[in-house]
Amino acid sequence: MNTIIQKIKNEQRVNFDEALKLYDLDLFTLGMLANEIREKKWGKKSYFNINRHINPTNVCKDICKFCAFSASRKNPNQYTMTHDEILNIVKESDSRGAKEVHIVSAHNPETGLSWYLDIFSKIKNQFPHMHVKALTAAEINFLATEYNHSYEEIIDMMIESGVDSMPGGGAEIFDEAVRDKICKGKVSSAEWFEIHKLWHQRGRHSNATMLFGHIEEQKHRIDHMIRLRDLQDETNGFNTFIPLVYQRDNNFLNVKDFLSSQEILKTMAISRIVLDNIPHLKAYWVTSTINLALISQEFGADDLDGTIERESINSAAGAKSAHGMRLEEFVSIIKNSGFNPIERDSLYNEIKAW
Repeated sequence: MNTIIQKIKNEQRVNFDEALKLYDLDLFTLGMLANEIREKKWGKKSYFNINRHINPTNVCKDICKFCAFSASRKNPNQYTMTHDEILNIVKESDSRGAKEVHIVSAHNPETGLSWYLDIFSKIKNQFPHMHVKALTAAEINFLATEYNHSYEEIIDMMIESGVDSMPGGGAEIFDEAVRDKICKGKVSSAEWFEIHKLWHQRGRHSNATMLFGHIEEQKHRIDHMIRLRDLQDETNGFNTFIPLVYQRDNNFLNVKDFLSSQEILKTMAISRIVLDNIPHLKAYWVTSTINLALISQEFGADDLDGTIERESINSAAGAKSAHGMRLEEFVSIIKNSGFNPIERDSLYNEIKAW
């Protein structure tokens, strides 16, 4: 273990076996290693943005066992927003200083392709300064399959319609056996990588996620990280990595043993160590809780996402994120945790030090 620790201190890349052994380290040693990397990159800066999450429909043709958002499962209350409803939300968020709209939906086969794409053009026409982050690789796969288009064609339509960057959703866990159990029929791991690679080849950036704490094992998390690291070596298109903690309510996985805070923090720290080529590590407070996200700043995380305003997907599964967080409170708790809150845009250009 001392050899691996020294390797990390020398800023040498760890391999799969070495990364997996890091879980055997005590929490504080692991946190120290990750924090050293974080401070070399970003000092005491903790990034956030003023953003609004919009989830325009919960009608979905896919059946993922971990999902509590889809109206085709336990939720009988189906909804699909009109474009006017979405634009009114953007208008309200813009008036409160939001600089990004993060638009992620279910895979609704009843709306038509234009319902998905035209709203981006409308947002850009009315709010040209607003960054549009939209359509996960899972949604792109759905649209390409449902409407008989190639991934390249859907991606080009997105760009033409005003999409600026892609979120990292749909990654879940890349191991195919696990994926077959939790989201059979959804975008495959190979397809997820193909879509992000195509997006990066167009000079665009995206994020990457990992859903953990359900039926996967530690080895599957390391495999997930290594695969992302390999694509980043090739394209350099990922802005940030976001480990998402599995939410336990209202779904069909029936997980009995949930992760400890220690295991979550270890995974955060190992992510910072393994993903040496992805600039940012996000502690997404929506899934980890705000308190654990703040602690994660000392375990490698340099980003806490943002104010969000409203969130439907994870809150449907038990997360306390339905109404976001006020800007003043967000800034205050970052300061009180000993870090410097830095407002950023969606591509990590610094806007304001609070």
